[in-house]
Amino acid sequence: MRISLQTKILILVLSLAFLIIILLTASFTYLESKQIEEQKGQLALKISKTISFMPEVIKAFQTKDPAAIIQPTVERIRKEVGAEFIVVGNKEGIRYSHPVPERIGKKMVGKDNYRALVEGKYYTSRAVGSLGPSLRGKSPVFNKKNEIIGIVSVGFLSENIKEQIFHNVIRAGFISMAVLIIAVAGSIMLSRNIRKDTMGLEPYQIATLYTERDAILQSVREGILAYDKTGRVTMINKTAKKLLNIKGSSHRLEIEDLFPNSNLYQVFKTGRSQKDREITLKDRTLIVNWTPVFHKDEVNGIVASFRDKTEFEQMLNTLSEVQRYSEDLRAQTHEFTNKLYVLSGLLQLGEYDEAVDMIQDETEDFEVKNHILFNQIEETRVQAVLLGKIGKASEKKIEFEIDSNSSLQTLPIHINLSHLIVIIGNLIDNAFEAVVRNKNPKVMFFATDLGKDIIFEVHDNGNGIPEENKALIFCRGFTEKNSNEPRGYGLANVNEAVNQLGGMIELHSEKGKGAVFTVYIPK
Repeated sequence: MRISLQTKILILVLSLAFLIIILLTASFTYLESKQIEEQKGQLALKISKTISFMPEVIKAFQTKDPAAIIQPTVERIRKEVGAEFIVVGNKEGIRYSHPVPERIGKKMVGKDNYRALVEGKYYTSRAVGSLGPSLRGKSPVFNKKNEIIGIVSVGFLSENIKEQIFHNVIRAGFISMAVLIIAVAGSIMLSRNIRKDTMGLEPYQIATLYTERDAILQSVREGILAYDKTGRVTMINKTAKKLLNIKGSSHRLEIEDLFPNSNLYQVFKTGRSQKDREITLKDRTLIVNWTPVFHKDEVNGIVASFRDKTEFEQMLNTLSEVQRYSEDLRAQTHEFTNKLYVLSGLLQLGEYDEAVDMIQDETEDFEVKNHILFNQIEETRVQAVLLGKIGKASEKKIEFEIDSNSSLQTLPIHINLSHLIVIIGNLIDNAFEAVVRNKNPKVMFFATDLGKDIIFEVHDNGNGIPEENKALIFCRGFTEKNSNEPRGYGLANVNEAVNQLGGMIELHSEKGKGAVFTVYIPK
């Protein structure tokens, strides 16, 4: 059974308050009792000293009936100061005054007069007298010759002292109860406030949400980080660290250090999200989304999510090339369908010799290409790409040859189909476009994996590339063709794919003599 946060806080605060109140009350009681006893003792001692120095009392000792003088004097003083008793006795301890007149002339009890009558000291003591246990102040009475002639004993009953202490403790108890009630009210208000701040969630629910959030953040492929109004990064996931080249601890990271000159605080001012903003950081471009985090209708933080633009471009390029590959296969199907119709027409017209010649020509051409394609090139992914391009070349009436010296084993696993479609597909398509207007358009493809590199070479007999354009040919958006559609991405995509594989591209071209593109990819 789970105990709610409100109950836990209430129990904790009440326990602490109760414990503190008990300790403080006990300490107060102890200190109060000591203080009251000390005060009463000092008061008794001061009164006894005062009386012992009174000339009237000292002279009374020389008369025949000292009690007649001393009794009314000290009784008047006793009533004024509130003492329980003031007893004046001679050197033998015979009383000259007492609250109970019948006890005058009798010997003092308590056995605590020795230090005053013999040693002449002033002190306080505890003893059980004729009125009960009491706290006393003892003072010797000296004559003019400085001789001890008597004693003054002023006392307060222990019972009355305890009663005073009890009343003080009761008063402190009422204060403690008031404090306890305030603590209860405060704990309830605190627990409700905390529950409001935690949106009604219990600690275990918050812990579950935190672990789930952390798992989600670390599993997504997007970089995600959050920062507050001061620009301090409060949360960051592994992908963000990788994209931003952050190593080690993420503590004390400042958002301005990660995204310099990016107008990062604009979202705080406007409270509006910013979508798909491109930010260039050194060698990469990120696409960033800024989303404000609101608390009580105020922006108190921002969450930034971002991805490397290169990944988007790779995905788009792959989709584009797959679509083009699909079109090539469709073109190949269309070409064979046309040839089947021609063959059917020849047979229906009785032109059997021409039909046979057509079949033999097609067979010889495909036997040569298929021998190279399926016997010398063993990589099925390259075979698939080339089959599509063979159909496309046939449809465009372009002579597309695969060099008989080509040989290719199964490629390493790090070279995937998207890389092959981008590199081989774009180079061949570019060559087709370069020769499509020639009288005898021809494109040659060569592939080999002898040595340490995998080599792809595409040669066309087009018009070539002018010298001034060679430095720009791999730049994104550059094209030599006139078209209303966006162009200039094929060779740029090839260059990016080759760079990702750690390879290189060579270009050899002369005006009017075609172009040769050679790709080297380390195994």
